[in-house]
Amino acid sequence: MSPASTKASTTTVDADTRLAPGRPGHRRMSFALFAAGVATFALLYSTQALLPAVSADFAVTASAASWTVSAATGALALCVLPMSALSERFGRRAVMTGSLVTAVAVGLLVPFAPNLEWLVVLRAVQGAALAGVPASAMAYLAEEVRPRALVAAIGLFVAGNSIGGMSGRIVTGWVAQLWGWRAGLAAVGLTAVACVVAYRLLLPAARHFAPSPLDPRAMARTVRTHLSDPLLLRLYAIGGLFMTVFGAVYTVIGYRLVEAPFSLPQGVVGSVFLVYLVGTASSAAAGRLVGRMGRRGALYLAVTTTAAGLLLSLAGSLAAVLAGLVLITAGFFAGHAVASSSVSRAATTGRAQASALYQSAYYLGSSAGGTLGAVAYHAGGWSGTVLLGLVAVLGVVSLTLYGTHRARVAERTRPESGRARPAGRRSAVVAAGGPR
Repeated sequence: MSPASTKASTTTVDADTRLAPGRPGHRRMSFALFAAGVATFALLYSTQALLPAVSADFAVTASAASWTVSAATGALALCVLPMSALSERFGRRAVMTGSLVTAVAVGLLVPFAPNLEWLVVLRAVQGAALAGVPASAMAYLAEEVRPRALVAAIGLFVAGNSIGGMSGRIVTGWVAQLWGWRAGLAAVGLTAVACVVAYRLLLPAARHFAPSPLDPRAMARTVRTHLSDPLLLRLYAIGGLFMTVFGAVYTVIGYRLVEAPFSLPQGVVGSVFLVYLVGTASSAAAGRLVGRMGRRGALYLAVTTTAAGLLLSLAGSLAAVLAGLVLITAGFFAGHAVASSSVSRAATTGRAQASALYQSAYYLGSSAGGTLGAVAYHAGGWSGTVLLGLVAVLGVVSLTLYGTHRARVAERTRPESGRARPAGRRSAVVAAGGPR
């Protein structure tokens, strides 16, 4: 290569002002979004490990107490799409900042809720506020980070989500054991304050955001297009059903473990959420599974693992229950990773809205799973919750089998000349009848 061409190449690279490892601002951005992820998911699921204590304090059933989780995740699900539109108009950084500040302010009020009704209302407001983070974070990264560094940046943000969800439950469990559930929620609120301060001080200003006017009609047309796409609908349903299982299990497991024959203290019950680390590993492994088995094969493995975990958790041994949780968590995170990645692969236009719709289905599944799992537990004990999970798993299997059937029909009916042509990204997914 000539010196002239080398100079031109260097100039071209340097002209790209987006963030990348080794460039100013990249490390600050990484730590900032990691902190935002920790704060978001520590707050979102802060009451989940405390449900037995909340039930005892307010003298309510598990299904009533579960609304402190379901209200937050349900409100987030309903607000993701509107928040994504606001971020297009006012900027990703502004929406994330406003969301986190509002959620933290509400989080500092939550420990003082005088009754269950007020606690549920405050949690719903908190969930609605938090919707701005998942609605904006991925778009911020896509705009501000160089493509080659994007996967690592998203991975760190997702790691913050996972660690936030896990640490929030662990912190509340141990603090609640010593000083009560209200102190546990206060500890999470103060932790989130520190995370939000770090986020705001570290996050670089957006340099590549171009605001666009709010156009509800255009967004409605895009949403209708996605909701009329059978493939995307199946992917949304798969994500929602997987989260129904996960939400049901982790909303109810605390009740089972604090009761006989286990009778575990609150702090130990909170530590059970360390199992989330298995999910972090299985999410990372999902890409390799897809490479070896295809998307449908990876989904079949995920649902089989989840179902095996549900059945194993029926045993009366604590070791068997924990092993069941490991399998359920690994299967859920792998299935979620496959389904969510398939959405952006399948959507040829309006990918931001397609992703927001998946997140809505995902968190609606969490909300439904938390409430229905608690109702099932109240009616039939842990066996009732497991039965609900198995029904949801059967739904995932049915959708995946239907996708396989559609793929075979498409293969038989496709013209011979069409088989010889290499399929594009969208056509390859459609021909498969679903995620492969």
